[in-house]
Amino acid sequence: MTNIKLSEEQWREKLTPEQFEVCRCSATEAPFTGKYVDCKTDGVYQCRCCGQGLFDSASKYNSGTGWPSFSDILSENTVKEVIDSSHGMRRVEVVCSACDAHLGHVFEDGPEPTGRRYCINSASLDLKER
Repeated sequence: MTNIKLSEEQWREKLTPEQFEVCRCSATEAPFTGKYVDCKTDGVYQCRCCGQGLFDSASKYNSGTGWPSFSDILSENTVKEVIDSSHGMRRVEVVCSACDAHLGHVFEDGPEPTGRRYCINSASLDLKER
């Protein structure tokens, strides 16, 4: 997918206020409030902003953190990892590789075989059922 660039005004028109704050301003939705926290529907989770496929529901698991968690990405190069030093800590931010939407963070405490936990905001996702 090509790199998608819209103006702030265009993003505001396309997204709800919460989606804009999460995806374009790197906000975080409150834990246990997101649409997909407990979702078990089979499908592909896409970027809310551009529609690029990000995570397969087969890699989703309950991490107990309050956000949808995935053990792996859908395919190579669908997300970019960026060092996040905000809030007095060092984390790895995950953004959509096509439109730079903030998705969440990735941690090295997930289940095997990857050992990764992609902790993702529901507001940044759109589930396309199979």
